[in-house]
Amino acid sequence: MTKRVLDAVDKQIVAHLARDARTSNRQIAAEMGVTEGTVRARIKRLEQDRLMRITAITNIHRLDNPLLAFIWIDVEKSADADGVARELAALTQLGFVGKMLGRSDLLAITMVQDPEELTEFVHTVISVIPGVRKTDVTLGVKFVKHDYRISRIVE
Repeated sequence: MTKRVLDAVDKQIVAHLARDARTSNRQIAAEMGVTEGTVRARIKRLEQDRLMRITAITNIHRLDNPLLAFIWIDVEKSADADGVARELAALTQLGFVGKMLGRSDLLAITMVQDPEELTEFVHTVISVIPGVRKTDVTLGVKFVKHDYRISRIVE
């Protein structure tokens, strides 16, 4: 499978939608000097090729008590990392799962309302996954900057 590169038109469309995903194809086309059909076809292709996804993002500043939890996970053996990562990725509570170099083997990120919710989740869901040796949690308690655009599709 050839890795597809976004051209200048694709990048402009994505930039428009990143600012406001409700922007109409007609408005994007007018601002870019292309036809509405071009914009519509490009968006469709970008979504089909899984290069872009249009979605709603919760404004974390509006949550009552948002805690961003970084769950650092060590596995028993390096060979366990892929399997544990797949099981973690299947959990709807987690918004990010990645294999890491350095501090831990895996990193999982989630949002919780309170430390008790996080403790319950880590002890009853994550720690019991076969291959998990140890977990360490770091909480983000005050958000200085949260740019939702950092949430790129990484599948």
